Amino acid sequence: MAMKLSEFPSAWLEEIIHLTNERFVIVNRNGEILYLSQKYCEFLNTTLEAAVGKPVSEVIENSRMQIVAKTGKEEISDIQEINGSVMVASRYPLFVNGELVGALGTVVFPTPDNLREYINKIQLLVTELNYYRTKDGHRAKGKVTFANLVGESPLFLESKKLAEKVSNSDSSILITGESGTGKELFAHAIHNRSLRANFPFVPINCAAIPEELFESELFGYYEGAFTGAKRGGKKGFFEIANHGTIFLDEIGDLPFSMQSKLLRVLQEGEIQPVGAQKRIPIDVRIIAATNKDLSEMVKNSSFRQDLYYRLNVIHIEIPPLRKRKEDIQLIANHLLRKLEKIFYRKGVTFSEEVVKVLKNHTWPGNVRELENVLERAINVLDGNRIEVVHLPLYLRDVISKENREIIVDEQFIEPLKETIAKSEKQAIIKALKVAKGNKLEAAKLLGISKTTFYDKYKMYFS
Repeated sequence: MAMKLSEFPSAWLEEIIHLTNERFVIVNRNGEILYLSQKYCEFLNTTLEAAVGKPVSEVIENSRMQIVAKTGKEEISDIQEINGSVMVASRYPLFVNGELVGALGTVVFPTPDNLREYINKIQLLVTELNYYRTKDGHRAKGKVTFANLVGESPLFLESKKLAEKVSNSDSSILITGESGTGKELFAHAIHNRSLRANFPFVPINCAAIPEELFESELFGYYEGAFTGAKRGGKKGFFEIANHGTIFLDEIGDLPFSMQSKLLRVLQEGEIQPVGAQKRIPIDVRIIAATNKDLSEMVKNSSFRQDLYYRLNVIHIEIPPLRKRKEDIQLIANHLLRKLEKIFYRKGVTFSEEVVKVLKNHTWPGNVRELENVLERAINVLDGNRIEVVHLPLYLRDVISKENREIIVDEQFIEPLKETIAKSEKQAIIKALKVAKGNKLEAAKLLGISKTTFYDKYKMYFS
Protein backbone atom coordinates (compact mmCIF):
# COMPACT_ATOMS: atom_id res chain seq x y z
CA MET A 1 0.00 0.00 0.00
CA ALA A 2 1.38 3.40 -0.97
CA MET A 3 2.42 5.69 1.86
CA LYS A 4 1.43 9.33 2.03
CA LEU A 5 4.32 11.78 2.12
CA SER A 6 3.15 13.01 5.52
CA GLU A 7 3.57 9.45 6.88
CA PHE A 8 7.32 9.35 6.16
CA PRO A 9 9.57 9.91 9.18
CA SER A 10 10.89 13.50 9.30
CA ALA A 11 14.49 12.22 9.18
CA TRP A 12 13.72 10.46 5.89
CA LEU A 13 12.16 13.58 4.40
CA GLU A 14 15.18 15.67 5.37
CA GLU A 15 17.55 13.17 3.76
CA ILE A 16 15.41 13.03 0.60
CA ILE A 17 15.56 16.84 0.39
CA HIS A 18 19.36 16.78 0.63
CA LEU A 19 19.61 14.07 -2.03
CA THR A 20 17.55 16.05 -4.55
CA ASN A 21 20.62 18.29 -4.94
CA GLU A 22 18.30 21.26 -5.58
CA ARG A 23 18.77 24.85 -4.55
CA PHE A 24 15.45 25.87 -3.03
CA VAL A 25 14.06 28.22 -0.43
CA ILE A 26 10.80 28.35 1.54
CA VAL A 27 9.41 31.64 2.90
CA ASN A 28 6.35 32.62 4.94
CA ARG A 29 3.70 35.19 3.97
CA ASN A 30 5.98 38.00 5.14
CA GLY A 31 8.83 36.87 2.87
CA GLU A 32 10.93 35.61 5.81
CA ILE A 33 13.03 32.50 5.23
CA LEU A 34 11.73 29.32 6.87
CA TYR A 35 14.09 26.89 5.13
CA LEU A 36 17.09 27.07 2.78
CA SER A 37 18.45 23.85 1.25
CA GLN A 38 22.02 22.82 1.96
CA LYS A 39 22.98 23.20 -1.71
CA TYR A 40 21.56 26.74 -1.75
CA CYS A 41 23.36 27.60 1.51
CA GLU A 42 26.66 26.53 -0.03
CA PHE A 43 25.99 28.58 -3.17
CA LEU A 44 25.17 31.67 -1.10
CA ASN A 45 28.05 31.07 1.30
CA THR A 46 25.76 31.07 4.33
CA THR A 47 24.22 28.61 6.80
CA LEU A 48 20.65 27.58 7.50
CA GLU A 49 20.90 29.00 11.02
CA ALA A 50 22.08 32.38 9.72
CA ALA A 51 19.40 32.58 7.02
CA VAL A 52 16.25 31.46 8.86
CA GLY A 53 14.05 34.33 10.01
CA LYS A 54 15.67 36.93 7.77
CA PRO A 55 13.83 38.70 4.93
CA VAL A 56 14.61 36.72 1.78
CA SER A 57 15.72 39.91 -0.03
CA GLU A 58 18.57 40.28 2.49
CA VAL A 59 19.88 36.77 1.81
CA ILE A 60 19.14 36.15 -1.89
CA GLU A 61 20.02 38.83 -4.43
CA ASN A 62 17.20 40.09 -6.70
CA SER A 63 14.69 37.76 -5.05
CA ARG A 64 10.97 38.03 -5.81
CA MET A 65 9.94 35.38 -3.31
CA GLN A 66 8.34 37.95 -1.01
CA ILE A 67 6.12 39.09 -3.90
CA VAL A 68 4.93 35.57 -4.78
CA ALA A 69 4.28 34.88 -1.08
CA LYS A 70 2.04 37.94 -0.98
CA THR A 71 0.27 37.74 -4.36
CA GLY A 72 -0.09 33.96 -4.68
CA LYS A 73 0.93 34.11 -8.36
CA GLU A 74 3.56 31.64 -9.57
CA GLU A 75 6.53 32.71 -11.71
CA ILE A 76 8.09 30.01 -13.88
CA SER A 77 11.53 30.05 -15.55
CA ASP A 78 12.34 33.63 -14.63
CA ILE A 79 15.85 34.98 -15.13
CA GLN A 80 17.58 35.95 -11.89
CA GLU A 81 21.16 37.08 -11.31
CA ILE A 82 22.60 35.83 -8.01
CA ASN A 83 26.19 36.45 -6.92
CA GLY A 84 27.24 37.21 -10.49
CA SER A 85 25.65 34.03 -11.90
CA VAL A 86 22.63 34.02 -14.20
CA MET A 87 20.11 31.50 -12.89
CA VAL A 88 16.72 30.21 -14.01
CA ALA A 89 14.32 30.71 -11.10
CA SER A 90 10.84 29.32 -10.53
CA ARG A 91 8.64 30.48 -7.66
CA TYR A 92 5.46 28.78 -6.45
CA PRO A 93 2.88 29.94 -3.89
CA LEU A 94 2.21 27.50 -1.04
CA PHE A 95 -1.42 26.91 -0.08
CA VAL A 96 -2.58 24.93 2.96
CA ASN A 97 -6.32 24.20 3.18
CA GLY A 98 -6.88 26.88 0.56
CA GLU A 99 -4.98 29.55 2.50
CA LEU A 100 -1.82 31.18 1.13
CA VAL A 101 0.90 30.50 3.72
CA GLY A 102 4.12 31.28 1.86
CA ALA A 103 6.14 30.34 -1.22
CA LEU A 104 8.70 27.85 -2.51
CA GLY A 105 11.45 28.89 -4.90
CA THR A 106 14.06 26.96 -6.87
CA VAL A 107 17.04 28.08 -8.96
CA VAL A 108 19.12 26.16 -11.50
CA PHE A 109 21.88 27.03 -13.95
CA PRO A 110 20.69 27.39 -17.58
CA THR A 111 20.79 24.19 -19.67
CA PRO A 112 20.65 23.73 -23.47
CA ASP A 113 16.93 22.98 -23.08
CA ASN A 114 16.07 26.34 -21.56
CA LEU A 115 18.84 28.37 -23.21
CA ARG A 116 16.60 29.47 -26.10
CA GLU A 117 13.94 30.66 -23.66
CA TYR A 118 16.67 32.48 -21.74
CA ILE A 119 17.87 34.24 -24.93
CA ASN A 120 14.30 35.29 -25.76
CA LYS A 121 13.88 36.79 -22.30
CA ILE A 122 17.15 38.67 -22.62
CA GLN A 123 15.93 40.11 -25.93
CA LEU A 124 12.75 41.28 -24.22
CA LEU A 125 14.80 42.88 -21.45
CA VAL A 126 16.89 44.70 -24.06
CA THR A 127 13.67 46.00 -25.63
CA GLU A 128 12.55 47.29 -22.23
CA LEU A 129 15.94 48.92 -21.68
CA ASN A 130 15.72 50.70 -25.02
CA TYR A 131 12.22 51.88 -24.11
CA TYR A 132 13.49 53.54 -20.94
CA ARG A 133 16.50 55.05 -22.68
CA THR A 134 14.25 56.82 -25.16
CA LYS A 135 11.64 58.01 -22.67
CA ASP A 136 12.37 61.54 -21.47
CA GLY A 137 10.36 60.97 -18.34
CA HIS A 138 12.57 58.08 -17.28
CA ARG A 139 15.82 59.69 -18.37
CA ALA A 140 15.27 62.90 -16.44
CA LYS A 141 12.90 61.99 -13.61
CA GLY A 142 14.56 60.79 -10.42
CA LYS A 143 13.01 58.22 -8.14
CA VAL A 144 9.90 59.85 -6.70
CA THR A 145 8.95 58.88 -3.15
CA PHE A 146 6.28 60.10 -0.77
CA ALA A 147 8.90 62.45 0.68
CA ASN A 148 8.71 64.36 -2.62
CA LEU A 149 4.98 64.99 -2.15
CA VAL A 150 5.07 68.26 -0.25
CA GLY A 151 2.17 69.60 1.79
CA GLU A 152 0.74 69.87 5.29
CA SER A 153 -2.90 70.78 4.67
CA PRO A 154 -5.43 68.25 6.04
CA LEU A 155 -6.94 67.55 2.60
CA PHE A 156 -3.56 66.82 1.04
CA LEU A 157 -2.32 64.72 3.96
CA GLU A 158 -5.49 62.62 3.81
CA SER A 159 -4.83 61.80 0.14
CA LYS A 160 -1.14 61.13 0.79
CA LYS A 161 -1.87 58.84 3.74
CA LEU A 162 -4.35 56.81 1.67
CA ALA A 163 -1.82 56.48 -1.17
CA GLU A 164 0.85 55.21 1.23
CA LYS A 165 -1.58 52.76 2.81
CA VAL A 166 -2.59 51.11 -0.49
CA SER A 167 0.88 51.03 -2.09
CA ASN A 168 1.45 47.32 -1.45
CA SER A 169 -1.98 46.32 -2.70
CA ASP A 170 -2.48 45.04 -6.25
CA SER A 171 -5.90 46.67 -6.55
CA SER A 172 -6.48 49.26 -9.27
CA ILE A 173 -6.23 52.92 -8.28
CA LEU A 174 -8.01 55.91 -9.81
CA ILE A 175 -6.34 59.25 -9.09
CA THR A 176 -8.46 62.32 -9.80
CA GLY A 177 -7.64 66.00 -9.64
CA GLU A 178 -7.32 69.10 -11.75
CA SER A 179 -4.49 69.48 -14.26
CA GLY A 180 -1.19 70.23 -12.59
CA THR A 181 -2.02 68.82 -9.15
CA GLY A 182 0.64 66.08 -9.34
CA LYS A 183 -1.30 62.93 -10.25
CA GLU A 184 1.68 61.28 -11.97
CA LEU A 185 3.95 62.07 -9.00
CA PHE A 186 1.47 60.26 -6.76
CA ALA A 187 1.50 57.29 -9.15
CA HIS A 188 5.32 57.18 -9.14
CA ALA A 189 5.43 57.34 -5.33
CA ILE A 190 2.90 54.49 -5.02
CA HIS A 191 4.89 52.33 -7.45
CA ASN A 192 8.21 53.01 -5.74
CA ARG A 193 6.71 52.10 -2.36
CA SER A 194 5.18 48.86 -3.68
CA LEU A 195 6.51 45.33 -4.04
CA ARG A 196 6.77 46.06 -7.77
CA ALA A 197 9.30 48.87 -7.28
CA ASN A 198 12.14 46.95 -8.98
CA PHE A 199 10.07 46.45 -12.12
CA PRO A 200 8.94 48.89 -14.83
CA PHE A 201 6.71 51.90 -14.26
CA VAL A 202 5.25 52.63 -17.69
CA PRO A 203 3.28 55.88 -18.15
CA ILE A 204 0.82 56.17 -21.03
CA ASN A 205 -0.91 59.40 -21.99
CA CYS A 206 -4.24 58.19 -23.35
CA ALA A 207 -4.90 61.59 -24.91
CA ALA A 208 -1.69 61.54 -26.95
CA ILE A 209 -2.07 58.25 -28.86
CA PRO A 210 -4.14 58.26 -32.09
CA GLU A 211 -7.16 55.97 -31.82
CA GLU A 212 -6.03 53.80 -34.77
CA LEU A 213 -2.71 53.08 -33.00
CA PHE A 214 -4.09 52.43 -29.52
CA GLU A 215 -4.31 48.65 -29.74
CA SER A 216 -0.84 48.16 -31.26
CA GLU A 217 0.74 50.61 -28.80
CA LEU A 218 -0.86 49.10 -25.70
CA PHE A 219 -0.76 45.41 -26.63
CA GLY A 220 1.99 45.27 -29.28
CA TYR A 221 1.94 43.50 -32.63
CA TYR A 222 3.54 40.59 -34.46
CA GLU A 223 5.56 40.80 -37.65
CA GLY A 224 3.30 41.12 -40.68
CA ALA A 225 0.26 42.11 -38.60
CA PHE A 226 -0.38 45.12 -40.83
CA THR A 227 1.27 47.20 -43.54
CA GLY A 228 4.26 49.00 -42.09
CA ALA A 229 4.66 46.66 -39.12
CA LYS A 230 8.27 46.40 -37.95
CA ARG A 231 10.22 43.28 -38.69
CA GLY A 232 10.12 41.07 -35.62
CA GLY A 233 7.06 42.89 -34.27
CA LYS A 234 6.95 45.18 -31.29
CA LYS A 235 6.15 44.79 -27.62
CA GLY A 236 3.24 46.84 -26.32
CA PHE A 237 3.25 48.96 -23.19
CA PHE A 238 1.45 46.28 -21.17
CA GLU A 239 4.07 43.65 -21.94
CA ILE A 240 6.88 46.11 -21.18
CA ALA A 241 5.23 46.80 -17.81
CA ASN A 242 4.95 43.11 -16.90
CA HIS A 243 5.43 42.59 -13.13
CA GLY A 244 5.40 46.36 -12.72
CA THR A 245 2.92 49.23 -12.87
CA ILE A 246 1.18 50.77 -15.86
CA PHE A 247 0.00 54.36 -15.44
CA LEU A 248 -2.94 55.31 -17.66
CA ASP A 249 -2.93 59.10 -17.58
CA GLU A 250 -5.92 61.01 -19.00
CA ILE A 251 -7.98 57.80 -18.84
CA GLY A 252 -11.08 59.89 -19.57
CA ASP A 253 -9.76 60.35 -23.12
CA LEU A 254 -9.50 56.61 -23.79
CA PRO A 255 -11.47 55.87 -27.00
CA PHE A 256 -14.75 54.08 -26.29
CA SER A 257 -13.76 51.31 -28.72
CA MET A 258 -10.66 50.56 -26.61
CA GLN A 259 -12.45 50.59 -23.27
CA SER A 260 -13.86 47.07 -23.71
CA LYS A 261 -10.41 45.73 -24.65
CA LEU A 262 -8.82 47.32 -21.58
CA LEU A 263 -11.62 45.86 -19.45
CA ARG A 264 -10.86 42.38 -20.81
CA VAL A 265 -7.19 42.75 -19.85
CA LEU A 266 -8.16 43.76 -16.31
CA GLN A 267 -10.58 40.86 -15.99
CA GLU A 268 -8.46 38.10 -17.53
CA GLY A 269 -4.88 39.24 -16.94
CA GLU A 270 -4.01 38.51 -20.57
CA ILE A 271 -3.26 40.53 -23.70
CA GLN A 272 -3.43 39.59 -27.37
CA PRO A 273 -0.97 41.49 -29.59
CA VAL A 274 -2.24 42.49 -33.02
CA GLY A 275 -1.70 39.55 -35.38
CA ALA A 276 -1.12 37.04 -32.56
CA GLN A 277 -3.00 33.74 -32.39
CA LYS A 278 -2.59 33.26 -28.65
CA ARG A 279 -3.01 35.43 -25.61
CA ILE A 280 -0.05 36.37 -23.39
CA PRO A 281 -0.46 36.35 -19.58
CA ILE A 282 0.61 39.59 -17.94
CA ASP A 283 0.93 40.73 -14.35
CA VAL A 284 0.59 44.50 -13.98
CA ARG A 285 -0.88 46.90 -11.47
CA ILE A 286 -3.13 49.56 -12.98
CA ILE A 287 -3.06 53.16 -11.82
CA ALA A 288 -5.30 55.48 -13.83
CA ALA A 289 -5.66 59.25 -13.59
CA THR A 290 -7.97 61.89 -14.97
CA ASN A 291 -9.11 65.48 -14.51
CA LYS A 292 -12.57 64.56 -15.78
CA ASP A 293 -15.65 63.42 -13.87
CA LEU A 294 -15.81 59.77 -14.93
CA SER A 295 -19.04 59.15 -13.00
CA GLU A 296 -20.69 61.89 -15.06
CA MET A 297 -19.20 60.38 -18.24
CA VAL A 298 -20.74 57.04 -17.25
CA LYS A 299 -24.15 58.74 -16.96
CA ASN A 300 -23.62 60.27 -20.41
CA SER A 301 -22.63 56.86 -21.83
CA SER A 302 -19.20 58.14 -22.88
CA PHE A 303 -17.35 55.88 -20.42
CA ARG A 304 -18.12 52.23 -19.68
CA GLN A 305 -19.63 51.67 -16.26
CA ASP A 306 -18.00 48.24 -15.82
CA LEU A 307 -14.55 49.66 -16.65
CA TYR A 308 -15.15 52.57 -14.27
CA TYR A 309 -15.78 50.18 -11.38
CA ARG A 310 -12.75 48.08 -12.32
CA LEU A 311 -10.50 51.15 -12.23
CA ASN A 312 -12.12 52.89 -9.27
CA VAL A 313 -11.38 50.23 -6.65
CA ILE A 314 -9.32 52.75 -4.69
CA HIS A 315 -10.05 56.42 -5.34
CA ILE A 316 -7.48 59.08 -4.45
CA GLU A 317 -8.49 62.70 -4.99
CA ILE A 318 -5.75 65.34 -5.00
CA PRO A 319 -7.02 68.77 -3.90
CA PRO A 320 -6.31 71.84 -6.07
CA LEU A 321 -3.79 74.41 -4.83
CA ARG A 322 -6.49 77.00 -4.10
CA LYS A 323 -7.94 74.62 -1.48
CA ARG A 324 -4.58 74.18 0.26
CA LYS A 325 -3.34 77.77 0.51
CA GLU A 326 -1.31 76.91 3.61
CA ASP A 327 0.87 74.69 1.40
CA ILE A 328 1.73 77.32 -1.22
CA GLN A 329 4.84 78.75 0.43
CA LEU A 330 6.02 75.26 1.42
CA ILE A 331 5.68 74.01 -2.16
CA ALA A 332 7.24 77.20 -3.57
CA ASN A 333 10.31 76.74 -1.35
CA HIS A 334 10.58 73.08 -2.39
CA LEU A 335 10.34 73.97 -6.09
CA LEU A 336 12.86 76.79 -5.66
CA ARG A 337 15.45 74.38 -4.21
CA LYS A 338 14.87 72.08 -7.18
CA LEU A 339 15.26 74.96 -9.66
CA GLU A 340 18.45 76.13 -7.93
CA LYS A 341 20.09 72.81 -8.82
CA ILE A 342 18.95 73.04 -12.44
CA PHE A 343 20.12 76.66 -12.88
CA TYR A 344 23.23 76.38 -10.67
CA ARG A 345 21.96 78.98 -8.20
CA LYS A 346 22.17 79.05 -4.43
CA GLY A 347 20.46 80.97 -1.62
CA VAL A 348 17.56 82.35 -3.67
CA THR A 349 14.71 83.78 -1.54
CA PHE A 350 11.30 85.44 -1.95
CA SER A 351 10.42 89.01 -0.96
CA GLU A 352 7.45 89.45 1.38
CA GLU A 353 5.43 91.02 -1.44
CA VAL A 354 6.03 87.98 -3.68
CA VAL A 355 4.94 85.59 -0.91
CA LYS A 356 1.68 87.57 -0.56
CA VAL A 357 1.08 87.40 -4.31
CA LEU A 358 1.70 83.65 -4.40
CA LYS A 359 -0.68 83.05 -1.50
CA ASN A 360 -3.44 85.25 -2.94
CA HIS A 361 -3.40 83.86 -6.49
CA THR A 362 -6.04 81.21 -7.29
CA TRP A 363 -3.62 79.00 -9.30
CA PRO A 364 -5.93 77.53 -11.97
CA GLY A 365 -2.90 75.59 -13.27
CA ASN A 366 -2.05 74.36 -9.76
CA VAL A 367 1.49 73.21 -8.90
CA ARG A 368 2.49 73.08 -12.57
CA GLU A 369 1.60 76.78 -12.95
CA LEU A 370 3.48 77.64 -9.75
CA GLU A 371 6.59 75.85 -11.02
CA ASN A 372 6.27 77.68 -14.34
CA VAL A 373 6.08 81.06 -12.54
CA LEU A 374 9.14 80.28 -10.43
CA GLU A 375 11.17 79.02 -13.39
CA ARG A 376 10.37 82.23 -15.24
CA ALA A 377 11.42 84.28 -12.21
CA ILE A 378 14.75 82.52 -11.72
CA ASN A 379 15.55 82.98 -15.43
CA VAL A 380 15.26 86.77 -15.22
CA LEU A 381 16.71 87.09 -11.71
CA ASP A 382 19.90 89.15 -11.33
CA GLY A 383 20.52 88.82 -7.59
CA ASN A 384 19.30 86.26 -5.07
CA ARG A 385 15.91 87.75 -4.16
CA ILE A 386 12.78 87.21 -6.23
CA GLU A 387 10.77 90.44 -6.34
CA VAL A 388 7.37 91.26 -7.84
CA VAL A 389 9.10 92.59 -10.97
CA HIS A 390 10.38 89.05 -11.69
CA LEU A 391 6.85 87.60 -11.79
CA PRO A 392 4.85 87.16 -15.02
CA LEU A 393 2.86 90.16 -16.23
CA TYR A 394 -0.55 88.68 -15.37
CA LEU A 395 0.44 88.45 -11.69
CA ARG A 396 1.97 91.95 -11.68
CA ASP A 397 -1.23 93.38 -13.23
CA VAL A 398 -3.25 92.08 -10.28
CA ILE A 399 -0.92 93.90 -7.86
CA SER A 400 -1.12 97.13 -9.88
CA LYS A 401 -4.92 96.98 -9.82
CA GLU A 402 -4.97 96.44 -6.05
CA ASN A 403 -2.56 99.33 -5.52
CA ARG A 404 -4.70 101.64 -7.67
CA GLU A 405 -7.77 100.76 -5.61
CA ILE A 406 -5.87 101.51 -2.38
CA ILE A 407 -4.72 104.90 -3.72
CA VAL A 408 -8.26 105.84 -4.81
CA ASP A 409 -9.61 104.76 -1.43
CA GLU A 410 -7.02 106.85 0.43
CA GLN A 411 -7.76 109.96 -1.67
CA PHE A 412 -11.52 109.80 -1.06
CA ILE A 413 -12.59 111.42 2.26
CA GLU A 414 -16.23 110.86 3.26
CA PRO A 415 -18.01 113.58 5.29
CA LEU A 416 -18.07 112.83 9.02
CA LYS A 417 -21.88 112.96 9.17
CA GLU A 418 -22.21 110.21 6.54
CA THR A 419 -19.54 108.09 8.22
CA ILE A 420 -21.37 108.32 11.57
CA ALA A 421 -24.73 107.53 9.94
CA LYS A 422 -23.32 104.37 8.30
CA SER A 423 -21.83 103.23 11.61
CA GLU A 424 -25.09 103.82 13.51
CA LYS A 425 -27.10 101.95 10.88
CA GLN A 426 -24.77 98.93 11.02
CA ALA A 427 -24.89 98.97 14.85
CA ILE A 428 -28.72 98.92 14.83
CA ILE A 429 -28.78 96.03 12.33
CA LYS A 430 -26.35 94.02 14.45
CA ALA A 431 -28.26 94.74 17.71
CA LEU A 432 -31.57 93.68 16.17
CA LYS A 433 -29.98 90.47 14.93
CA VAL A 434 -28.63 89.62 18.39
CA ALA A 435 -31.98 90.57 20.01
CA LYS A 436 -33.82 88.48 17.40
CA GLY A 437 -35.87 91.51 16.26
CA ASN A 438 -36.86 92.75 19.73
CA LYS A 439 -36.41 96.54 19.46
CA LEU A 440 -36.58 97.21 23.21
CA GLU A 441 -33.85 94.62 23.81
CA ALA A 442 -31.81 96.07 20.93
CA ALA A 443 -32.01 99.56 22.48
CA LYS A 444 -30.69 98.15 25.77
CA LEU A 445 -27.79 96.46 23.94
CA LEU A 446 -26.87 99.79 22.31
CA GLY A 447 -27.16 101.69 25.61
CA ILE A 448 -29.72 104.19 24.33
CA SER A 449 -33.30 105.00 25.29
CA LYS A 450 -36.29 103.43 23.60
CA THR A 451 -37.28 106.82 22.13
CA THR A 452 -33.80 107.46 20.68
CA PHE A 453 -33.72 103.94 19.19
CA TYR A 454 -37.12 104.40 17.48
CA ASP A 455 -36.11 107.83 16.13
CA LYS A 456 -32.91 106.45 14.58
CA TYR A 457 -34.67 103.33 13.31
CA LYS A 458 -37.25 105.52 11.57
CA MET A 459 -34.46 107.73 10.13
CA TYR A 460 -32.45 104.86 8.61
CA PHE A 461 -35.10 102.29 7.68
CA SER A 462 -38.31 104.19 6.82
